[in-house]
Amino acid sequence: MKLVPGLKDDLVQNRREAATGKAEQLRTHTASAREAAADPVWTIAGAIPWVGANFSATAEIARSADDVANLGVAPLVKVFDSFDWNSLLPSESGSDLEPIKNAAPSVAAAAHAVRVSAERLEAINPGTLFPQVAEPLVQAREQLRAVSGTLDSAAEASRLAPAMLGSGETRRYLLLIQNNAEIRASGGIPTALAVLTMDKGKLTLGAQTTADGLGKQDKALPVDVEQERIYSTRLGTYMQDVNLTPDFPTAARTAQNMWAAKTGERLNGVISIDPIALGFILDSTGPVKLKDSSVLALSKGGLPTELTGKNVVHTLLSDVYAKIEKPAEQDAYFAAVAKEIFMALAGGQGNHKGLIDGIAKGVEQHRILLWSADAAEQSTIAQYPLSGSISGPSVPAAQFGVYFNDGTGAKMDYYVKRTAQLVRQCTDGDYASYTVRVTSTNTAPADAATSLPKYVTAGGAFGVPAGSAQSNIMVYGPVQSNVETVAVNGKKSPFGANHHAERPVGTVTVTLAPGQSTTVDFTFSRIVQHTESELLVTPTVDSVTNVIRDTEILSCESIR
Repeated sequence: MKLVPGLKDDLVQNRREAATGKAEQLRTHTASAREAAADPVWTIAGAIPWVGANFSATAEIARSADDVANLGVAPLVKVFDSFDWNSLLPSESGSDLEPIKNAAPSVAAAAHAVRVSAERLEAINPGTLFPQVAEPLVQAREQLRAVSGTLDSAAEASRLAPAMLGSGETRRYLLLIQNNAEIRASGGIPTALAVLTMDKGKLTLGAQTTADGLGKQDKALPVDVEQERIYSTRLGTYMQDVNLTPDFPTAARTAQNMWAAKTGERLNGVISIDPIALGFILDSTGPVKLKDSSVLALSKGGLPTELTGKNVVHTLLSDVYAKIEKPAEQDAYFAAVAKEIFMALAGGQGNHKGLIDGIAKGVEQHRILLWSADAAEQSTIAQYPLSGSISGPSVPAAQFGVYFNDGTGAKMDYYVKRTAQLVRQCTDGDYASYTVRVTSTNTAPADAATSLPKYVTAGGAFGVPAGSAQSNIMVYGPVQSNVETVAVNGKKSPFGANHHAERPVGTVTVTLAPGQSTTVDFTFSRIVQHTESELLVTPTVDSVTNVIRDTEILSCESIR
């Protein structure tokens, strides 16, 4: 077991010889353990009442470890050793996708071997074993469980990635750049749009426009009744509002249909990303410089002409509105920055490890989302959080979701700090009960009504006082549960109650003056799932790790 962390580190750090050496050491150790466990004396000991289960369990652990070492680790290290990782990066000449295609069978076989071993160990009851055997068993099961999920993901990725990167035929995707300063359930309003082309790993950015530039749909596109009831017909009318719903497959499909209706072009899928994730990519590529003369002219007001991972978020979500007065020019600057970042990425700027880490971080925080128009591909994507689904195989049974939509009609969400927390209530029955606690604070300056640009505050145009921030909060509970009550700052409050994909949805609107903070408690009852609860939130300007607080479990002494 001690070799595994070092092996993982060697793989991550691209230390091929060291990784190969540790893999051989691991195989030597597991082979010895398996040989010892196959000794007839050990087999006979396994039949002894009371203590025999410990010998049998130890033998099973040894066999599983040896299978993982030979059928899982060894093939993966061999595949890793054949990769030229830097050649997989986008470049002006494209990427070499053959290594990924060739690796797919080995990765799939390794994933299967680890999964089978994990299932064998899961079948052993540690409660019947001595602590000296039970503890290593539990540790091995936890490690294999984690590795199994990762390998399954890697196997699917190696199978799908070449085709989706254009290995067989050119792929064209609609790229949505979400602006978190005006919050939407999946992140932010889609400010910039572009066509992203993948041709044998070569990445190019084609036609660019904005949600405003695309315009209103002549007739609202159909969206299922449940979502339309919660989010209105705006969901199918304006590109700015396709992601009022937290269900990204719905938002992406609607965006694709809007694009087709306006341009006549039906694209292969939709990719969404936000400025924070762009910052993660910039950390890998290094600084990018703006080159468009018309955009450089806009920068003369004090905006940077060179963007980095440190300044891109503040620039795109705040400074651009303070330095540029016209909305069309703000959008142009926003789109130009996104274009330069993707051009740097397409040109192979950066390093493979930093880029992979940055993209992984964006996916982990739900800032990068993907939808494919190909039904078979989408059925695989739907198994993972990358899909942004609110139902289906990627959604844990006991998942709660906290989502936000702007109600100000402007860019005040840059100043709204939010936290979300699960509080497990005490119950004396078979059902669980949770409160989802959402706290929002408007950190805008006291004189925001006059010190911030009208485009940021909306100037009261939509009935919200200038400087105040209005948010629609939607909280989803697990399937079959009920949203019972909502309290705002400790006082019971009316709320909207709906269902989406068999999940209860509670909705409340809060308006915050500068400096004001509000806590809303959504209480869900009759939760039948007995798995560990999970909380998902809309990705905001702040790191998701700062938004989601640890679950609080109330003491149950009072009801005993």
